[in-house]
Amino acid sequence: MNRATGLLVIEVINSNPNGNPDQESDPRLRPDERGMISPVSFKRKLRDLVEDKQGQVWIEISANFNPKLSVEDFGILESRGRDRKKIEAELKSGTFIQKYWDARLFGNTFLEEGASTSIRTGVAQLGMGVSICPVEVERMTNTSKAGVEADKDRGMAPLAYRIVVHGVYLMPYFINPTAARKSGCTETDIKLMTKLIPYAYTNTASYIRPTVNIRHAWHIEHKSPLGSCSDFALIDALTPKRTSEKDKDSPSKSWHDYVAPTSLPADLADRISGMTDLIS
Repeated sequence: MNRATGLLVIEVINSNPNGNPDQESDPRLRPDERGMISPVSFKRKLRDLVEDKQGQVWIEISANFNPKLSVEDFGILESRGRDRKKIEAELKSGTFIQKYWDARLFGNTFLEEGASTSIRTGVAQLGMGVSICPVEVERMTNTSKAGVEADKDRGMAPLAYRIVVHGVYLMPYFINPTAARKSGCTETDIKLMTKLIPYAYTNTASYIRPTVNIRHAWHIEHKSPLGSCSDFALIDALTPKRTSEKDKDSPSKSWHDYVAPTSLPADLADRISGMTDLIS
């Protein structure tokens, strides 16, 4: 397993890609008004697609996956209603690592005293998704013909609809083989993640998140487990730029406001093993 660098280029149109519970679910913003998508929110979408074994994404991917995926080996540790006592028993028996895909891949915080087999750091680490430019947030009141309360003949939720008008976000990720020895993560686990990424938003869309799409999902494999070039150099080379330099600090209106690279400079291309756009 060699080191890998990934970059997700995510376009948001009239959607809330990640609400902030500390600000009444407003889209997450930095002080400079650039939007944010937390790594936790993106990993949740991948986990949900794997956990739903009757869902179309799992059925389609598992049917065409080589080697064949065993349902028993691809459980989700971070699931609702999990049985702590059962998991503690799995930690002690040594079956924990084999059972939970997300624990092998992302690591976990399910730490029990004396549980030496518990994984603390995962192989795949995602960075914070940050918009290239500041984003414009729009807030509107939701109304409904029938109210939720029995004595109301209509419903109203003031400023409940909070969306980013348009934004292009960059979310990096890193595959660190050094952590695989303890986590039990295999190339199959990583391959499954790369197969899931294109469906992360399109197959988990919601009322407040109808149009969030990954324009590019660059997966770059290095020539060695330790890495063969700078992660930051790769990310910078594949970062879209505004078509007009004077607009770089203004919210964008569409994808056409950017120029998106589709290849690496020759000096970087010579130092990697290969590059794939998971979307195409």
